[in-house]
Amino acid sequence: PTRTLAHHPLFQVMLVLQNNAQGEARLPGVHARAEDLSAGVAKFDLILNVREGPDGVTGTFGYAEDLFERATAAALADRLVRLLDAAAADPGQPIGALPVLGGTERRTVLRTWNDTARDVPCGSLPALFSAQAARTPDAVALRSGDDTLSYAELDRRANRFAHRLLAEGVGPETPVALYLDRSFDAVVTILGVLKAGGLYVPLDVRSPAARLRLVLAQAGAPLVVTDRDDLELPPGVRVLTPDADGMPDHDPAVPVEPGRLAYAMFTSGSTGTPKGVVVTHDNIVALAADRSFAGGAHERVLLHSPLAFDASTYELWVPLLAGGEVVVAPRGETDLGFLRAQLTRDGVTAVFLTTALFNLLAEEPGDPLSGVREVWTGGEAGSAAAMRRVTERCPDTRVVHVYGPTETTTFATRHPVRRPYDYAGTPPIGAPMDNTTAYVLDARLRPVPVGVPGELYLGGAGLARGYLNRPGATAGRFVADPFGAPGGRLYRTGDVVRWTADGRLEFVGRADHQVKIRGFRIELGEIQGVLAGHPRVRQATVLVREDRPGDRRIVAYAVTDAPVEELRALAAERLPEYMVPSAIVPLDALPLTPNGKLDHKALPAPQYGDRNGPGRAPRTAQEEVLCALFAEVLGLEKVGPEANFFELGGHSLLATRLISRIRTVFEAETSLRTLFENPTAETLVTRLARAEKARPRLRPMKRSEEMS
Repeated sequence: PTRTLAHHPLFQVMLVLQNNAQGEARLPGVHARAEDLSAGVAKFDLILNVREGPDGVTGTFGYAEDLFERATAAALADRLVRLLDAAAADPGQPIGALPVLGGTERRTVLRTWNDTARDVPCGSLPALFSAQAARTPDAVALRSGDDTLSYAELDRRANRFAHRLLAEGVGPETPVALYLDRSFDAVVTILGVLKAGGLYVPLDVRSPAARLRLVLAQAGAPLVVTDRDDLELPPGVRVLTPDADGMPDHDPAVPVEPGRLAYAMFTSGSTGTPKGVVVTHDNIVALAADRSFAGGAHERVLLHSPLAFDASTYELWVPLLAGGEVVVAPRGETDLGFLRAQLTRDGVTAVFLTTALFNLLAEEPGDPLSGVREVWTGGEAGSAAAMRRVTERCPDTRVVHVYGPTETTTFATRHPVRRPYDYAGTPPIGAPMDNTTAYVLDARLRPVPVGVPGELYLGGAGLARGYLNRPGATAGRFVADPFGAPGGRLYRTGDVVRWTADGRLEFVGRADHQVKIRGFRIELGEIQGVLAGHPRVRQATVLVREDRPGDRRIVAYAVTDAPVEELRALAAERLPEYMVPSAIVPLDALPLTPNGKLDHKALPAPQYGDRNGPGRAPRTAQEEVLCALFAEVLGLEKVGPEANFFELGGHSLLATRLISRIRTVFEAETSLRTLFENPTAETLVTRLARAEKARPRLRPMKRSEEMS
């Protein structure tokens, strides 16, 4: 075992049974009896002393106050007594069937903390949006730079596109694929698809061709709307451009029931096949109607997530169904400098940031989020240091820690982070949102006590219908609700959580092989399946390593004689960028434990270094500075001019950080695309020489200007 002074080296919990004969000692002139004495010091983390006597069993708990609160120890004692009472009353029961929860605690975790029912507007997304457009026709619905689109004009343009889709044969729940980046046209197209009664299937424009073909085959979409020419289409799929000039602009009056499907978003699948989560209109309406978004903080929301990422559901529909503005970020990746400038320039009042992006912004100098009223962040385990920095430096910005799988329509729980930041670690993921139920259950679907880890099951108004054209996968993850009305369902998240004493959920970890990296949900089995499909790979395994605090990377290990570059190219061809391993380590054999299982601890740490050696030295001062920036961001001692940033372990978020550093040091305007096309210092320095001078820092918008 690992040696540590933090606990006793052999065991931490002790049970002492005193069952020897007890009696009173009789001495001349002296009356003696046994007394329980406390040394005042906990010798172990937890110790239970029990004694048998003529009147039954009595006992005392001793506990380390550094680890346990008195209420926790008392709860353990109560549960043990309850367990023993039940065993004595019915000795024939299996131990696993004995009750641990009392009636009061059971009602608390099942009913009191899930009392979230609230009224929700009735209607489909098109109906509710059109009603809002009628109330505020001249209000700005979309903003991008100096361009704006009013509610009335957005409604008319969406009507025109809906008529075009109807002419193409789109009907109830017809899937329409969207191969579009963020733009006014993309929002018009989404609303037009819904007005025609169809469901939109956003494709990730960053995905390789092989994965896009797989998603299109799964979706079965007869139409793809795109303004690009780089998509390879399956036979029989037709292409539409996102314009509808000449079509009528009146409402198509297609009856759309609230329970119909609105979109399908594809996530990573453990079998190697992406799964399309299908979400209904009333799922989205329930999200947008949540009381968390009331009060005006979400009146101007930044749309910067890819349309194929479920955070875009919040970014679009929360403001649009409440008369607010959607600030549309430009196409392509948004680096830190640009994101920071846009938040300031456009007076963004609310933004969702993945945990990784939030952490990066927290490291930026100054107070980049100070002008934002609410920042919602989540997607993976949060950084306590980042949250502390933001809450201290931005006292007027409310930080909300959130959690929610795609299957429950973006957000399921939320926790406003309090000030001052006094959490022992990361704050909880919070309490269920409106019309959401959250149960923490054991393997037999029974609620576990407060403080005890269990798997999280979610239900309520945000629960998706299931997976598109995947009834088997749907049945496996969407299970019957044993605590709700007949016919109710729950989504089995695979996440392990626990209740706190005040009714908040704390994230503990995963119950399977699914991980979150930079906000993206990833099934490691899908990556493993792609690598194992190479003819020269005999075995493969994939895991997430955190060899440096806060730097989580996907690392693959393969028993193969194939070149690493060939395996990397295969992964890049079949997988999105965020799923391509940062390192692929070739091995002669996978290490095994004495029981024949994979020994994860014996897998070597990857070497993120220049595989071709240091190469030549920098020839110019600019090259030398770029090499130093590469090394700083990658956490390496030295990087040569010919070394590839991404082959050294770089990924999109590290690239964002690098671009921010380059803009500051070189005062040159550049983008993530430039880095992807020129991933070495040698080639990048040439592009920087031709780049425009960086934009000047933008001043915050005054409140008077914002309101005008």
